[in-house]
Amino acid sequence: MNLPRGMKDFETDEQTKLEFVRTKFLETCKIFGFSFMDPSPIELVSVIEAKSGPAIRDEIYFFTDKGEREVALRFDFTVGLTRYVVEQKSLKLPAKIAAFGGVWRYDEPQKGRYRYFHQWDLEIYGKPSLESDAEIIEFTSKFFSRLNLKGVTIHISHRKLVEAVVNKVFESDDPRLVSDIFRAIDKIQKKRKDEILQEYQAKGYAKEKLEKILEFSKIRGAPEQVEKEFDMAAIPAWMELKELFSSLKNRGVENVTVNFGIVRGLDYYSGVVFEAFDVKSEVGALVGGGRYDSLPKAFGRDDIGATGVAGGVERIILSLESQGMQSLEQKPVVSVLFVNEQMLKPAVGIASRLRQMDIPTEIDLLGRPFKKQMENATNSKFAIIVAPKEYAERQVLVKNMDDGTEKLVHIDLIFSDANSLLGIS
Repeated sequence: MNLPRGMKDFETDEQTKLEFVRTKFLETCKIFGFSFMDPSPIELVSVIEAKSGPAIRDEIYFFTDKGEREVALRFDFTVGLTRYVVEQKSLKLPAKIAAFGGVWRYDEPQKGRYRYFHQWDLEIYGKPSLESDAEIIEFTSKFFSRLNLKGVTIHISHRKLVEAVVNKVFESDDPRLVSDIFRAIDKIQKKRKDEILQEYQAKGYAKEKLEKILEFSKIRGAPEQVEKEFDMAAIPAWMELKELFSSLKNRGVENVTVNFGIVRGLDYYSGVVFEAFDVKSEVGALVGGGRYDSLPKAFGRDDIGATGVAGGVERIILSLESQGMQSLEQKPVVSVLFVNEQMLKPAVGIASRLRQMDIPTEIDLLGRPFKKQMENATNSKFAIIVAPKEYAERQVLVKNMDDGTEKLVHIDLIFSDANSLLGIS
């Protein structure tokens, strides 16, 4: 009766934290004017391969259904949302769409990511513009602020810019060479420099050129700092990146930096790319995104561009917890206790009426002794104690569980003025 490797059950505390992030995400979506939808959890394998190529089969859950179709569980939201937008010929553009939910990936389980995990996702479809890219990055920054997650920095680069530097250094515009070097740049965050040099020298790449690119990939800072370290004058994409930073400054987004080591792993990214990191965490990027105009084209629409971002919810929760995230479980405001078996029925009646008033209420279901009921009520804000003598006079004892104070209250007052009596705002 074991679960498959990489799967897990999400218990109450985890579900509560997931719901907290989801609630903050939906609030931010509303503020930024993103519509919310849930794309199908199952896609045709051919649709997924249009994004990532046949090699993606090694990373996804796929199977043949009863209709002999090859289908797969979604491994992100971008595929489903892009497929949807491409199908909607009359959709008003730009279309700003958000999604939140579970995805499946057949990769090695790691801290903060099982083979089934949760993502939040944003996409903007329409005429390509730097303001759309800036909107996505601004949302990301403001969303982390709403979560009260401190120390998050958004690292931004541009695929065409890095590609231009690679072409110049290696004196080649061979797409396979560029792809190879991008992988080397991506690896520098995870492996030692000498390991990468050895690996790529074995492939025939010159050591001095590799070192030059790897040094370039370490450049960080504000645009004006970057220009002091590297001559950007002949690279058109640099002006785009500067314009993006200017837009972000105008939007009040300060937690951003240039990082030419960010190239993103997927080949379809075509412009601005970015990742966000908690500077005190070692779990890796909390989010990643960028412009991918080639994907709608691969799906049959060459008249629209796309930019987006996705974040791992479990990783975000790990960062929140490391910063002292409190348990977000909603404890019952009231526990109704009965001192003996004869008081069970009136106690249940009181609890039911409180619930009808939308007041979170708990009552013992097992007929346990009063002492045990009191022990279990310690997480409640108030305990309403139903006892024979007091109940005969239409009264109950209301006990404040924080300071231990008690007072007799008429039952009718409980129901007519419960909000102020029980301190419920």
